[in-house]
Amino acid sequence: MYNNHNINFCSLVVIVLMLGIPDLLKAQAPVFSQIKQIKAGVLDIGYAEVGPVNGKPVILLHGWPYDIQSYAEVAPLLAAKGFRVIVPYLRGYGTTRFLSAQTPRNGQQAALAADVIALMDALKINKAVIGGFDWGARTADIVAALWPERCKALVSVSGYLIGSQQANKAPLPPKAELSWWYQFYFATERGRLGYEANRYDFAKLIWQTASPQWHFSDTTFRQSAAAFDNPDHVAIVVHNYRWRLGLAEGEAKYDSLEKKLATAPAIYVPAVTLEGDANGAPHPDPSSYAARFKGKYAHHTIKGGIGHNLPQEAPQGFADAIIEAAGFAR
Repeated sequence: MYNNHNINFCSLVVIVLMLGIPDLLKAQAPVFSQIKQIKAGVLDIGYAEVGPVNGKPVILLHGWPYDIQSYAEVAPLLAAKGFRVIVPYLRGYGTTRFLSAQTPRNGQQAALAADVIALMDALKINKAVIGGFDWGARTADIVAALWPERCKALVSVSGYLIGSQQANKAPLPPKAELSWWYQFYFATERGRLGYEANRYDFAKLIWQTASPQWHFSDTTFRQSAAAFDNPDHVAIVVHNYRWRLGLAEGEAKYDSLEKKLATAPAIYVPAVTLEGDANGAPHPDPSSYAARFKGKYAHHTIKGGIGHNLPQEAPQGFADAIIEAAGFAR
């Protein structure tokens, strides 16, 4: 006969075997247990905040198809060092919403960067260390390049990612073009409908190919996939990639910013760039962009089979880079 203690113990063993110890602990005590909302620019932005309210501000930006959970282990590491860590959902993700139904669902690079400035204004943060990967790295690069007075220091995975529609007109070698298959898929109506219908399977495929040595669990994936239920998610993602190829218009109010970005402006704030040693997503070689960083600068390749979602795969390495970049700015 089994007593209740036996049953509870057996149940716990089953849960541990299914989830794994790390995922079980995350499920019991989520770092981002409270999501705050604030009206900023054209958005009502959802964001997580960890650390002392009077700490040194750090803003961490996720990419596609990821969400704030990429920083679930980074945030407490930085909070323990006295940083006030802000992790927002980008437009089209999580609880971030447009304030008006009339606002274009625009995913162009300048719009995402303007969102960060609007968030800083709303939170009354004058200057912050800004870090990111994928879309988030590009956005952080743009803030550092165009608003250096607002960026104390920069951490960018895969380095300098600022682009332009003009630059994107140039064809790449076939192997490089193949790695951007989803961009061409999204250029079609079939692609938009396919992503709408299969966004979770699509995102999981990207996770697997972009981080081939990261053996994430279903629980870990589901924690992030919930952010793709945002009603504007598909529109923002599809517009982002169509805009890059010049197949979709941006908004006129961002034209002056895009004109500056098209010159590939140098970044003068202190910066640390990172790369994983097993990044399966398209990314430039560090030697190709080092000269774009004119301030105090360091680059690190994080080893151990680290892929595209570097903050989640190597949280200590990313946190160390934030601390290093902040130190450069002293």
